[in-house]
Amino acid sequence: MVVLTVRDGRDDLGTTITSFMSVSLDPPMVLASVASSSYLTEVLGRCPRWAATILSADQRALAGRFAAEGRPSARILLASEPHHRGEHSGALVPDAGVSALECETRQTVEAGDHTLFVAEAVSTDYVSAGRAPLVRAARRYLPG
Repeated sequence: MVVLTVRDGRDDLGTTITSFMSVSLDPPMVLASVASSSYLTEVLGRCPRWAATILSADQRALAGRFAAEGRPSARILLASEPHHRGEHSGALVPDAGVSALECETRQTVEAGDHTLFVAEAVSTDYVSAGRAPLVRAARRYLPG
């Protein structure tokens, strides 16, 4: 599971996404899939830099907060969690994940009811070796 965050002016937005993958090693590129009808898709269309945090197995509650309907600002969702602002994106980045990337959108692709954001990883914010990732399949979290 991945939490995608973006700073839009003075507001911080974010959501949990389940479709996130590596696309290229040279240059380093990733793909994030976001529901086309979401406000976040509109924001990502005008704010090309964003952060993606690969959550660790012990961050299930955080994933749930970012997935909830009508969720508040990412600042409120992360208020009780250690976090920082990404140097390149200005987006909020949770500190306790498996890894965090700051990305810049290079291409968008409409795919059914989702928009695919193909982005270059402009920096690796951190990598925490040894942490198991949070994985959800068939509507259940897998043991970490």
